[in-house]
Amino acid sequence: MRERAKVITIDGPAASGKSSVSRDVARSLGWSWVSTGIFYRGMAYIALKKSVPLSDIDAVARLPFEKDWQVELTEQMTRFFYNGNDITSDLESNEVGEIASQISQNKKFRQALLEAQRQCAEGVDGLVAEGRDCGSVVFPSALVKIFLTASSVDRAQRRAIQQGVDVEHVQASNERRDARDEKTLKLISHLPEETHVIDTSSMTLEQVVEKVKAIAEGKIK
Repeated sequence: MRERAKVITIDGPAASGKSSVSRDVARSLGWSWVSTGIFYRGMAYIALKKSVPLSDIDAVARLPFEKDWQVELTEQMTRFFYNGNDITSDLESNEVGEIASQISQNKKFRQALLEAQRQCAEGVDGLVAEGRDCGSVVFPSALVKIFLTASSVDRAQRRAIQQGVDVEHVQASNERRDARDEKTLKLISHLPEETHVIDTSSMTLEQVVEKVKAIAEGKIK
């Protein structure tokens, strides 16, 4: 196994700003960036295409071991390929997101995905990883662990602008996902003591990025 790089983890609920913040932090450091959520969305897409019953725990848990998918990293993108085709843009639909949230409840499935996610820290200068449980589960030895949060209204407005849809619809979807994710996080782990929690509700992107960089300064040298 190749040596694993230094890692900064940035976790948080949907539309808390973790993707934008983590990308900007990665770019400023010249590190690679991974959205661990794309693994779940990619698997959800494959489950949908293969008509895998989400209630079949073992069938869902076998998906990560299939050889028809791969992930590629850059400072700004985490691309997901299925059967040799880049399907990254197809993974942003609400349908795929709902399925991803559902299959994330499958313990065997989450465990099966771990090694693939951790391999993202191999062969790179450094890695900024964003998701829901990067600091507690995927990269428990990360040098810096951040958890971003924001009010449900702010998060719904951000996602609605991104997707060009109704705010109320997005907020209802977020609340359903939050309920499932909260249960999942309790099953997985509590936030590590060394996690820095940042409420981004009244902050600009630039302010959050600078705060994360200030926290990380000195620990990544």
